[in-house]
Amino acid sequence: MEFRTVVDIPRAPFAIEPCQQMLFVGSCFADSIGRRAREEKFRATVNPYGVMYNPASVLHTLERLHQERAESIRSKVAVITLGTNHVYREKATGEIVDNCQKRPQSLFSEEILTADECEDYLRRCVRLLRSERPDVDIIITVSPIRYRKYGYHESQLSKATLLMAVDRLIKTENDRLIASAKEGTPLPEGPSGMLSYFPAYEIVLDELRDYRFYQPDMLHPSEQAVEYIWQRFGETFFSERTLTFLKEWKPIREALAHRPFNADSEDYQAFLAATHEKARLLAQRYEGLEL
Repeated sequence: MEFRTVVDIPRAPFAIEPCQQMLFVGSCFADSIGRRAREEKFRATVNPYGVMYNPASVLHTLERLHQERAESIRSKVAVITLGTNHVYREKATGEIVDNCQKRPQSLFSEEILTADECEDYLRRCVRLLRSERPDVDIIITVSPIRYRKYGYHESQLSKATLLMAVDRLIKTENDRLIASAKEGTPLPEGPSGMLSYFPAYEIVLDELRDYRFYQPDMLHPSEQAVEYIWQRFGETFFSERTLTFLKEWKPIREALAHRPFNADSEDYQAFLAATHEKARLLAQRYEGLEL
C-alpha cells in the first residue's frame, strides 16, 4: 500500500548543466533553494536586493538588474518564486514599494493584485529576461510558506491567485513560442526559452502534508522539506551530466565542511590537502566550477 500521494512532475523541456549560471528572485523560499544551488556549485545569484514576495517586486528587481547591466540578469536559468499577491503602495508617491524599511504603516496602503495584474507583471518579467538573453530558461514556482497575518483563508486565496496567473502565463507564452516556430521562427537553442512551472507549493501541501516537515513556527518548510524539494527539483531539471557531477562533488563538499577536533594535526592537514587535490581535479573536468 502507498501511504502518501506523490506529486507527478514531468521532466522539463530543458536541462540544467553543472555549474550553470542561475538567477533566483522572489520570496524567502527562493533564498532556501538558491542557497542549495550555491552549495552544489551552481553560479547562483540569489535575491541581490533582498527578498521580493509579489510579482511587482520581482519585476522591480529585474528592472534594477537590467538598468545596472548586471551580469546575473543574463543567466541561462532564472527561477522566480512568488509568495503573495499583496502589495504595499506608498501614499505620497503612489508607487508599489518592495520594503517599507520599518517606516510607519500609516504611510502605506495595502492592496491585493488580481490574477490579471499578477500575470501582467510576470509577463513583463519574462520579456525583460528574454531581452537580455533570448534562450533563457524560466522556472516559476509558488512558495509553500503560508501567511498567518492574512488569516489562513486569505492566504489560500492569495496562493490561488498566483497559481492562476502563473498557469495562464505559461500556457500563453509557450503557445506563442510554439506558434512562432511553426511559422518558421525557430525556438532559441531548440526547446530552450520555454517556461516551466515547478510545484513546490503542491509538494509541501499534497505530498509531505505533515507538520514534521515544518519549522517550529509551523509556517516555513523545515530543512528536511527544503532538501526533499531540492531533490525533486533536480529530478525535474538537472541533466545526466549534472547528476553525475553532484555525486562526485558530494564527498568533497562534505569533507571540506568537516570540522576536526585538532585542525593543526598532521593527519587532518594531509586529509585537507588530499581533498583540495580532488577538488582541483574535479574543476579541470567541469568548466565554471569555482572553488
